[in-house]
Amino acid sequence: MKIYFLIYDKVEELDLVGSWELIGLLAEKGLCEKPKLISLNSMTPSGEHGMRFSADYHFTDPVQPDVLFVPGGSGARIAMEDLDVINYLKKTAENCDSVLSICTGMYLMQKAGLFKHKKVTTHWAFLDHLKKDNTVTVVEERFVKDGNIWSCAGVSAGMDMCLAFIADYFGDDVASTIQLDAEYYPSPIIYGDAHENSATSNYIKKLR
Repeated sequence: MKIYFLIYDKVEELDLVGSWELIGLLAEKGLCEKPKLISLNSMTPSGEHGMRFSADYHFTDPVQPDVLFVPGGSGARIAMEDLDVINYLKKTAENCDSVLSICTGMYLMQKAGLFKHKKVTTHWAFLDHLKKDNTVTVVEERFVKDGNIWSCAGVSAGMDMCLAFIADYFGDDVASTIQLDAEYYPSPIIYGDAHENSATSNYIKKLR
């Protein structure tokens, strides 16, 4: 199984590398191929906070993943203006078992029509944008699956969605092992009161 990740200049690093780590562990168990990066622009893109990457493929290369992760970042709003990128995403998604949108990867997903008539979510700060689209149903949860389309809230939420995807596709026992190998047991501590912002997602409001 080929589980690949889109990348582009100004990708949000944790959107990408959090789930990449979990899929990498899955690959070590022989359950999928090693993850690969498919660039939508530069072959040596820089992330939102300066991390540098080296892509394995360009989107114009004849590569078809079975599962595609679409991370967010401010660069998504630039990449989505490239019609060739959007056509590529539409065509590639047609032949994917699953497509997973992380954070503001939703801009690319939405522009490609992959969210149409789906329950979806995104980073809390961009929910209002998504709610303006009357072809989607916005769900203010950490992540949501609707058919073969997955989407999640911001940044770190991608890891929770990725584990849920692994459990859904490979079973709870595999997901449990990956979770342990990554020692991904997030601390329940909530610092300060920033989460009390009235604009946050409903799932965050429940933490109060």
